[in-house]
Amino acid sequence: MLEIKAFSTLFCGVALLLILPTQAHSRDLYRYTNNEGNMVVDDRVPTEYANKGYEIINEDGIVLRVVPRELTSEELEQLSLKQQLEQVEIAEKERLQKWDETLLLRYSTVEDIEAARDRALSDLRIRVSILKSNTRFLKQQVENYQASAADVERNGGTVDVSRLAAIEDLQSEISATERSIADREAEVVRAQQRFQLDIDRFELLLGVVEMRRNVETAKN
Repeated sequence: MLEIKAFSTLFCGVALLLILPTQAHSRDLYRYTNNEGNMVVDDRVPTEYANKGYEIINEDGIVLRVVPRELTSEELEQLSLKQQLEQVEIAEKERLQKWDETLLLRYSTVEDIEAARDRALSDLRIRVSILKSNTRFLKQQVENYQASAADVERNGGTVDVSRLAAIEDLQSEISATERSIADREAEVVRAQQRFQLDIDRFELLLGVVEMRRNVETAKN
């Protein structure tokens, strides 16, 4: 029994000796450049060099990981600007892709877009016409009230407050209606521009499709 225990103790000791060198051998090292420009390999990176970047290597010199240096404030600002520009570019590509998909889904020819444009413009112009008609009616009412007030004054009377308030309300309504007319007319212009952009883009897509078709035909 004592021989077995002795053998067991000896075996464990030998195993421990075998394991310890393996653990030491697997230790990571750090390679960095000091202030003199010399390459240094150590088991740690001094604080004053950590922000300059370093490599983590094994004892065979194989690079396991690279820790880059910290960026300066100017570099961070430039990086941020670059990222913003990349995001804008990605957003623009997505916008164009969605626009193209919508055009190809809605229309088959340029004439389809022109017909849609004419319908939209006709609807907007009808609204403008109605608003202008309302304005003329309101102005006529104001003229009627003003003429009535003038008659009262010529006859030596005093224009009642309700009549003056009615004139003021009508004038306010006229101003609001005229603003609506200006908005609708501006909308007409925007619609014309928007549909023209759709036509130009659709023609470009048709040109690309035709070019691809010609390339495929030439290959065959």
